[in-house]
Amino acid sequence: MPADELFTLDPSADAAPVSPEDDDFDTPADWVTRDGLNAQPGSHRVLLTISYDGTAYAGWQRQQNAMSVQQRVEEALLKLTGERIVVFAASRTDAGVHALGQRVHFDTKSRIPADRFPYALNTCLPWDIRVLAGVEVGECFHARFDARGKQYAYRIHNERHASALYRNLTAHEPVKLDVEAMRKALPQLIGTHNFAAFQASGGTAKSTVRTIHAIELAQTGNDLTLTIRGNAFLYNMVRIIAGTLIEIGKGKLPASCIPLALETGDRLVLGVTAPACGLELTAVFYDRY
Repeated sequence: MPADELFTLDPSADAAPVSPEDDDFDTPADWVTRDGLNAQPGSHRVLLTISYDGTAYAGWQRQQNAMSVQQRVEEALLKLTGERIVVFAASRTDAGVHALGQRVHFDTKSRIPADRFPYALNTCLPWDIRVLAGVEVGECFHARFDARGKQYAYRIHNERHASALYRNLTAHEPVKLDVEAMRKALPQLIGTHNFAAFQASGGTAKSTVRTIHAIELAQTGNDLTLTIRGNAFLYNMVRIIAGTLIEIGKGKLPASCIPLALETGDRLVLGVTAPACGLELTAVFYDRY
């Protein structure tokens, strides 16, 4: 099987409606009323693309007793605009999880053009958080509710010893993995399924049905990258998939554990939840922007 083979859902299925539910919480359907969610009169709504190394943070969401990425971004906006701004993200990444393409929106009365916010904010942010792009969006747009899909990457350093340089960006697996066995298991995840078994304890999504549109496992030397694109993901879903594939690669689980888990909803037939450090939110997709 070619190393760069990408398993994808039939293209005709991509046009099917997708749920904007994400991670460990549910979101309203497309037709839900947006009362109270629109930009206030006199303000305009800006959508940012943000990259961050999540190592030093307790996740995206602001917390009382720990530093979060959201808090850093809101503090930078306060310093820049003088406004106490609340930022709304497409995904609430966990502690230690990274992002290349997190998308967030906020409302402001500032006259700073949307495309200048990256330059201004990056002077106020620590080096492990960078704003990559800014665009003005409609007053009804919502970074979380309007997300049509997401892509994640999970990186594994498959060497006897951990990487000194990339230890915070990859999960270390010292046991030699059977990459071909892992790849052969991937097609079983494609399509629309009840992924209840792939949700960690603490997940609160009302529906556990999700659609995976594409998945691949690439190898460069002893480094593996699992890339997965879907309409939305349950709490720790990607990390459970990664942990299961690692166990398959070690010969500790059969590939048949995946269809069994999809059929029964039994979390115990799958592998452990892989470490947060290997996970990256790569992209968030919208109909526009």
